[in-house]
Amino acid sequence: MQSTAMTPQEYFDSLPADRKEGMNKLRKVILDNLPKGFSEEMSYGMIGYVVPHSIYPAGYHCSPKLPLPFMGLASQKNFIAFYHMGIYADQKTMDWFLEEYPKHTSAKKDMGKSCLRFKKPEQIPYELIGQLVKRISIADWVGIYERNFRK
Repeated sequence: MQSTAMTPQEYFDSLPADRKEGMNKLRKVILDNLPKGFSEEMSYGMIGYVVPHSIYPAGYHCSPKLPLPFMGLASQKNFIAFYHMGIYADQKTMDWFLEEYPKHTSAKKDMGKSCLRFKKPEQIPYELIGQLVKRISIADWVGIYERNFRK
């Protein structure tokens, strides 16, 4: 479900009532822990946290006109989705996250390569997401990206 919203605020204003609280709380956790340099914008029909062209002019290798993506936040039909490319691209981060997850929630992990899906906002491990967000700096992410994808 891609949104046609043009700004993050427009995206949040368009959310159904049952998603607003969880999405807003998750956004606050992300923004409170977001390392310096990343910016929030609409990306791929969701809220994106990206490395702007002013910091990484090459942009995303699949579409260089787009800034380098790092994280995303979306309200899908049946769940809230949080995308974190660091989990997908950095095994050390993935191992850490998998070890920490059960310490923060009793909810069964519903996870794809870079996507965490939460059917109920009360199951979101907000503290853990905050730790994950601040775990990789912008310089670290660019380095991981260049080693893994920019060959």
